[in-house]
Amino acid sequence: MRKVIEITFVLLSITICSQKKFEVKFEADYKLRYKLTNTENSYAYETTFALLIGNSSSYFKSMNKYMADSLILARQMKNTGNMEKDLSNYYNRYYTDFPENIGTTSKTIYFTTEIEGKAFEYEESNDINWKVKNQFKNVLGFECQKAETTKYGRVWTAWFTTEIPFQYGPYKFNGLPGLITELYDSKKDYHYTLYVFRKRKYTCNSANIYRSAKKVQKEKIYNYQRNKYENIDRLSKYIQDKSQFEELKRSAESMAKKYNPIELSIE
Repeated sequence: MRKVIEITFVLLSITICSQKKFEVKFEADYKLRYKLTNTENSYAYETTFALLIGNSSSYFKSMNKYMADSLILARQMKNTGNMEKDLSNYYNRYYTDFPENIGTTSKTIYFTTEIEGKAFEYEESNDINWKVKNQFKNVLGFECQKAETTKYGRVWTAWFTTEIPFQYGPYKFNGLPGLITELYDSKKDYHYTLYVFRKRKYTCNSANIYRSAKKVQKEKIYNYQRNKYENIDRLSKYIQDKSQFEELKRSAESMAKKYNPIELSIE
């Protein structure tokens, strides 16, 4: 039912604008093990992400989102308006809990996502304060050093390698003297691990397909993400079966109480 709730939001509307192209030089792929609820023994989901690295910036996005956006741009996938058909044909295959695009430069983090069919974006300073530790381990064959930081309401541990001299990493985390190969919070609710790093050379048209996104303050998107399960009544016009909607509403209320986002605080 969690996935049905999320996909209902996705299917409200799909609006594609002219894309922003991105010249990819390297790609780092990560596995994420994550818990969406804050209850004891909550289920841990798994998914994958692509970190696209250019000359002076990067893009981070869900692998499913990456593939779906590529198909949309190639006009091989579109929203037909028939929810049952769209679910069976596309969204069960390319669904993601993480629909956002995250761009990173040395000074700024750019966050773009879709909210009920409309694209929004915000910017925040790239100012993570790391404490590098004199501890080392091997990740994917690379010698890595430990670093720690407190960010977004969680205490994070990162392992980075100077053997890959790019100051990027998963999600919004970056700024260390090498690529982050592993990242996790103190409760291990969110645990990223590098599984592939490779040289690439191509133009990615689907790094961020929301070229005309409306710029807003981070609070708007942050509050929506934390409260999206609470105001479920507005979806009633999209679901004709009353009993199905009531079941959706009960499930949404339960999810709202247990929701465990990656950012527990805005900074």
